[in-house]
Amino acid sequence: MIAIVVSRADSASAHIGERLLEVGDWETREDGSRPDADGGGTYYRTDGFELREFDDLHIRLSDPTAAFDCDPEFLAFVSRHSGETGELLTAHVTGNFGGAEYGGDPESLARAAPGAEKRVVGALARHAPDGYEVGIECTHHGPTDVAVPSLFVELGSDEPQWEDPEAARAVARAVLDLRETGADLSGGSEAPPRHVVGFGGGHYAPRFTRIVRETEWAVGHVGADWALADLGAPDANRDVIEAAFERSRAERAVIDGDRPDLAAVVEELGYRVVSETWVREVGDAPLPLVEHLEAEIGPVDEGLRFGAVALDGDVIGDSDPADVGAEAVGDAVRVRDLPADLLARAQGLDADAAREAVESVAVAFDTEQGGTRAAGRVAFAAIPEAPGYADLVEGLVEVLETGYDAVEVAPDRNAVVASETAFDPALAADRGVPEGPAFGRLADGEPVDVDGETVEPGDVSRTRTDRFPIDAVSRD
Repeated sequence: MIAIVVSRADSASAHIGERLLEVGDWETREDGSRPDADGGGTYYRTDGFELREFDDLHIRLSDPTAAFDCDPEFLAFVSRHSGETGELLTAHVTGNFGGAEYGGDPESLARAAPGAEKRVVGALARHAPDGYEVGIECTHHGPTDVAVPSLFVELGSDEPQWEDPEAARAVARAVLDLRETGADLSGGSEAPPRHVVGFGGGHYAPRFTRIVRETEWAVGHVGADWALADLGAPDANRDVIEAAFERSRAERAVIDGDRPDLAAVVEELGYRVVSETWVREVGDAPLPLVEHLEAEIGPVDEGLRFGAVALDGDVIGDSDPADVGAEAVGDAVRVRDLPADLLARAQGLDADAAREAVESVAVAFDTEQGGTRAAGRVAFAAIPEAPGYADLVEGLVEVLETGYDAVEVAPDRNAVVASETAFDPALAADRGVPEGPAFGRLADGEPVDVDGETVEPGDVSRTRTDRFPIDAVSRD
């Protein structure tokens, strides 16, 4: 069950509440056990939701969870957003990294609902009227003492938008799209879920909005630049930083900007700082597998990339690496060296096709030059019927065939041999062929006459053979 909190003191909240009752199929109920101002009196139930109204502004409420006649998975506060940002639909979790000017307690963070935030942002984007932007905000106001995870879903940014029926209806539909979902992103047994904490950046958190909208990860608490300045020195405020992880159910942080003191405290607390690139490249890959491959091949931020061969929980296990065990993770993949010379030549002929040949057969592989060129080591799936080293060689042979007359795996299976017959200017000169158009015709396969003698292209061509070492390949 999801609890929806409507504030009568907030015109946009009341408007969204009206639209919720309009687009949903609600049952009206009565609660005489508490005052109408505190969520009692008339309230509403529909499949998966309970909606109650309160007189106070959301940010001043003292844990409304107890008002609900259910055991909510999380609270969704529908609210206005105030600012000079025009037509904007946002979501965020609540708390204060520093002072508590706008409700809640200072240096206190509520339990976040990162998965619900991610899903509602996606729903807002689907339902938003033309002209409305969609994103998340940083953590910046109360309430902070809430018994279950919570988030705000907001309509902004001024009176014209608060009164906009289509925008209010979009927020209402987005909230109802949360039906049968929980506060966290992962619905399985994997621990921890794919949540990150955000530090740094502006109030409207563009980096963290990108992570929410464009990756498989969710974002919990976000301490914007101004909030971190209000917090003070990271080393003196470890409890608040640790609370950001605990209240977000996150083990990793993305830091926007250069904050070495903060990064050091995060690492000392036992969490990991990762980049936006790491989040994007890891995607939905099993986290135990990611840790194993980073140890075996190299960090994502130094070039590790993931291929088209996916290993799901049936192979690798969907739990913490400590629970899976390094041996089980290692048994799921085979790590080998890429055929360096063969790959280099293939990339020289057609870089995109060579990259595709690697990606199509690999679980993961190393890269260089900013992730643009495969190099180093590769991991193949150690399961029946999965592509392997021989398939990689075949793919690279196909690329070489675009630049050579003949390409084959040598009889000893230890090399790829490629040959081409091409016009040799030195041989042409020896036959007295003048440089210029005659050279061009011979190179194009046409004979030329020199002093009454016909010179055939084959007379001035030379066959070149290149041999590219590979590990012995076989089809088991």
